[in-house]
Amino acid sequence: MLDGLTCVYRSNVDLFFYVMGSSQENELILMSVLNCLYDSVSQILRKNVEKRAVLDSLDIVMLAMDEICDGGIIIDADPNSVVSRVALRNDDIPLGEQTVAQVIQSAKEQLKWSLLK
Repeated sequence: MLDGLTCVYRSNVDLFFYVMGSSQENELILMSVLNCLYDSVSQILRKNVEKRAVLDSLDIVMLAMDEICDGGIIIDADPNSVVSRVALRNDDIPLGEQTVAQVIQSAKEQLKWSLLK
């Protein structure tokens, strides 16, 4: 308990991962969210979970956090599912090099997949 909140954490080399919930929240649920976050970050960074690597890839790490939890509501606790949604595809073209039609098509596909899940 920390200021009336339930807190679970996990440490690694030079990082600490924290998940906090209300005092009535089940610690096992919070732990599953924490494990999902850590495993997702580990897969995204290819097992190199260190401060420098996280800072270099902070945008995708934050996106993974957003896929796991939104507004305090747990959306997904499966690291493979989270990684598949946030992973950059190899065939992606940098946004500056895409035509307007390609950007619109990409947005349509992203919207379609988000609605199907």
